[in-house]
Amino acid sequence: MLMVLISILTGIVEGITEWLPVSSTAHMMILNKLLPLLVSNDAARNEQFYKVYDVVIQLGAILAVVLFFWKRIWPFGKSKKPLGEGVLSYVKKDVFQLWVKILIACIPAAVIGILFDDLIDKLFYNPACISLALIIVGIAFIVVENLVKNKKPSMKKVRNITYKTALYIGLFQVIAAIFPGTSRSGATIIGALLLGVSRAAATEFTFCLAIPVMAGASLLKVIKYGMAYTFLEWAVLLIGFLTSFLVSVLVVRKLLDYIRSHDFKIFGIYRIILGVLIFVLFTFVLK
Repeated sequence: MLMVLISILTGIVEGITEWLPVSSTAHMMILNKLLPLLVSNDAARNEQFYKVYDVVIQLGAILAVVLFFWKRIWPFGKSKKPLGEGVLSYVKKDVFQLWVKILIACIPAAVIGILFDDLIDKLFYNPACISLALIIVGIAFIVVENLVKNKKPSMKKVRNITYKTALYIGLFQVIAAIFPGTSRSGATIIGALLLGVSRAAATEFTFCLAIPVMAGASLLKVIKYGMAYTFLEWAVLLIGFLTSFLVSVLVVRKLLDYIRSHDFKIFGIYRIILGVLIFVLFTFVLK
């Protein structure tokens, strides 16, 4: 029962922090340290299970975005602006172009992740690096917001994002792929704002970009660790997945509403405070 409650709490935290630019990795690290998921008496087994669990609750968060943006991301069906004639008349041109941009933006981080995932975890997945990334990106949010506050964005809608801009946003995502704690959404939103994308369009594109990125990363983890688990482990996985999904549905809607009339500075301040907290916590308290 305790593991079920921890799974619910972890799913809630994942559903909130995956989409806010505050680093879900940092929050998961703290939560797992304070309330670890101990599904067996084998420490190695618990460590392996948590890596898969982390992937599964991310899939729950992804599903929420897929459902929320379904009409905008499903490329098939009748359209006033089809991709072409014949079979292509059932492909929506604007959605097809969106997916091309998303895939272009995914390429840099995908290459880095496939080639160096284990090395990155070994070198940078630690409290010191994560706290530093939180603070640096938090400061970056405040600085970038000050830079763009009096500028009109040149790309107000997602459809206005060019292929070149999509690639540049993807390069910003590489920073998050290398340094845990950066926040994938944080890196891409900062990059998009600097490139002249509006806050709303930057946030929406970031959400769409997460679908193939997180799905791909999840698939690699599942292939690596497999899915042979006990009844308790399956129950914990399912509960975490559903909780993350339900919370993500609420968070995505609320964040999009918030961004229409607010900037990202509050998230920058939160990141700095959290970064300092993690450094103190893991240096002096949870040594």
